[in-house]
Amino acid sequence: MASLPGKVVVITGSTSGIGLGMAETFAREGAQLVINGFGNDQEIAGMTRHLQGLSNREVLYHRADMSKPNEIESLIQEAESKLGAVDVLINNAGIQHVAPVDEFPADRWDSVIAINLSACFHTIRHALPGMRKRGWGRIINIASVHGLVASPNKSAYVAAKHGVIGLTKTVALETAQTAITCNAICPGWVLTPLVQQQVDARAAQHQLTETAARQQLLLEKQPSGEFVSPEQLGALALFLCSPAGEQIRGAAWNVDGGWLAQ
Repeated sequence: MASLPGKVVVITGSTSGIGLGMAETFAREGAQLVINGFGNDQEIAGMTRHLQGLSNREVLYHRADMSKPNEIESLIQEAESKLGAVDVLINNAGIQHVAPVDEFPADRWDSVIAINLSACFHTIRHALPGMRKRGWGRIINIASVHGLVASPNKSAYVAAKHGVIGLTKTVALETAQTAITCNAICPGWVLTPLVQQQVDARAAQHQLTETAARQQLLLEKQPSGEFVSPEQLGALALFLCSPAGEQIRGAAWNVDGGWLAQ
């Protein structure tokens, strides 16, 4: 597997859901972490202590708003200045809004594109020079099965995630003759706070129990009838950081319980 002790791993959107699961996975491998996301000071302090306990390494928190390019630049600069590098960059921050395209609020479109797509460009743009200088790096973009196939009422999210995969391929080609790789992971349904909101909305709309709403949501798209877990996604990310992943470049790995096999 990956030789990660001491490596600096920056994970955006890592105070809950997939990002937190990724942080725990990499902490157990002895990585130094920079986490990012929303939460009050007490929550963040507890999370930092938890991750430090797993890794016995330094864990930094940066409160960058991933819709703001200057704060994204500060995130990468602080990781490099305080920990010496950004060896692994995991772009995970994301938001969702659901509405028909002709009713989609323009400000929500702009927010989804900014956080789900443009933030990936800005983090990569600032992290890549240091990776080139050090001669090694891993960039992992958490896209979505919606980067490979569409669903109604998710125009901004689908557009952004398709864009993430295009960006992934371009960066992979630009770094193809280096020891830097860039790949995307495309999860299906993962029970994150973002997905829980959709479960709750479905339960309220159709007067279902939470369990029934979850199962209905899953079986519409995901033949396994089970959620993908953050731990499974973290294990794949570790594999992409390992020597076995050296020639995996520009890939979009769907982890989706059979969603795309239909």
